[in-house]
Amino acid sequence: MPLIAPSLLSANFLTLQDECNMLNESEADWYHLDIMDGRFVPNISFGPMLVEFFRKATKKICDVHLMIEEPEKMAEQFRNAGADHLSVHIEACRHLHRNIQQIKSLGMKAGVAINPHTPVSALSDILHEIDLVCMMSVNPGFGGQKFIPFTIEKIRQLRKMINERGLNVHIEIDGGVTLENAPQIIAAGADVLVAGNTVFKSPDPKATISKLKQL
Repeated sequence: MPLIAPSLLSANFLTLQDECNMLNESEADWYHLDIMDGRFVPNISFGPMLVEFFRKATKKICDVHLMIEEPEKMAEQFRNAGADHLSVHIEACRHLHRNIQQIKSLGMKAGVAINPHTPVSALSDILHEIDLVCMMSVNPGFGGQKFIPFTIEKIRQLRKMINERGLNVHIEIDGGVTLENAPQIIAAGADVLVAGNTVFKSPDPKATISKLKQL
């Protein structure tokens, strides 16, 4: 049974409290919070202030995905805002091991996000240090994009690496997850599904979360 992490980037920001209430009443496991800086990705989303709001609005895990340059400068602020997990992009970190150690020293679970063009082999030397891999299945920066099919093969490769080493590392898939492709994603080895438009644009978000959960 996968963990479901609805992406609040797709929520209605005019009624955020209602959206949070819906998630709290649903079978969702995590809040997935996408942070964009307009530099690493061509968009700006939100920062620690809204993460602090989400932290106050829920007891569920706050899974923060940093799509930003120099994430080490903001890690402590996001910890203080209430992040439980903090994922940084391998493409944005000059000293990835140092970034991971910083996140763990601040008391958060540490994740590494990888873009569609980045091979899973790039994770080989850091995999044993982290708690999750956030695998982008779209190009980061915008919601509502279509799932990149080659991601399925990347999931299989990563699952093999994790299993062969006997590690306990989540594979989180972020981008274009739907009720139609989720079974294939899970079968390939993913265990966390980030779902934005699929959840928040559906006629019955709680029912959609339940369907994803039961896959």
